[in-house]
Amino acid sequence: MERRAVSRVGAWGGLSRRAAWLGTVIVVAGVLAAPALAQPPVQTTGKATVRLVDQAGLDAEIFRHAGKVVVVDCWSTSCPPCVKEFPRLVALQKTHGERIACISFSLDYEGIDAPEELLPPVQAFLDKVGAGGIVNLLCTEESDAVYRKLDLVSVPAVYVYGPDGKLVQRFDEDDAAKRLKRPFTYDDVEGVVGRLVGK
Repeated sequence: MERRAVSRVGAWGGLSRRAAWLGTVIVVAGVLAAPALAQPPVQTTGKATVRLVDQAGLDAEIFRHAGKVVVVDCWSTSCPPCVKEFPRLVALQKTHGERIACISFSLDYEGIDAPEELLPPVQAFLDKVGAGGIVNLLCTEESDAVYRKLDLVSVPAVYVYGPDGKLVQRFDEDDAAKRLKRPFTYDDVEGVVGRLVGK
């Protein structure tokens, strides 16, 4: 694996319940709308659609799928284990359909040139594995900065969120070494998703 160095609304004070409720609705609407407005237009070529987002855009995408099990796969085209296991994310979406949301979060951008220049190789890979049925995001932040934010040593990394939006399980190199005593695979991810969907 290659070495690489994913608060809510506050209190409303002395406002009435109705005013607090209205304020919450306005804030949530703003949170949902702002990332969409701030993002560049959707980039589409071939079968898969790839959207350029920063980490806040990823967080908004996870939030958008509240009520479903959400699987976020952090990967890179330069990571052989990522490329090997990625088709299992596509298969997971096909197996569980509308009960889950699978999100591909490419960390190919390393801060050289522009993130848009990474679209062709990322797009080609996604088309090759038939990833048109999942949400495909290409991170616009330098990968090392994202690794630090997520406290990740390397990709691949997979995050599984419950329908309540809370992280249920994180799969990465460090977690697997401590918890599983071996590298994780999508069999491990599918086990967690199956239990959540079966609830």
